[in-house]
Amino acid sequence: MSETLLTQCHALLNSPETTPGERLQAVCDLLQENVPHYDWVGFYFRNGRKEELKLGPYAGDPTDHTLIPFGKGICGQVALSNQNFVVPDVAAQDNYIACSLHVKAEIVVPLFLNGENIGQIDIDSHTPDPFGPQDERLLEAICGEVSRLFSDRGITDPASQLS
Repeated sequence: MSETLLTQCHALLNSPETTPGERLQAVCDLLQENVPHYDWVGFYFRNGRKEELKLGPYAGDPTDHTLIPFGKGICGQVALSNQNFVVPDVAAQDNYIACSLHVKAEIVVPLFLNGENIGQIDIDSHTPDPFGPQDERLLEAICGEVSRLFSDRGITDPASQLS
């Protein structure tokens, strides 16, 4: 299934008729609708040169977490570590920012542009411990495609393009 999803994401991200924000929204929708344990799918991007992440397109329940300081929560930790973070049980994390009582697990994969961490894809699940290596590989590949979306267009500050 992940190869099919990756092919579909590639097509969505390379659609010439849509804006970068519309393309990212389509990817969020596709993943949330087609992966049963992806209950919330969203992109966060570095907010200019500020040490914070700004919410971009997402699919799922609305969130109050539109700005996240670096270091805070799972997303904020990934902004500093530059590494994937798989959380099988969010209740076991001291630095977790609760988005919903239904969220049981989370995976965050950083997005790099020219070697710099510019954002991430964040997935919340209502299922305990659902994420495996196949999820990480899929999300890493999607982040690579998203990076090309921006680099091919000379966009160095994606957050400014998505407002």
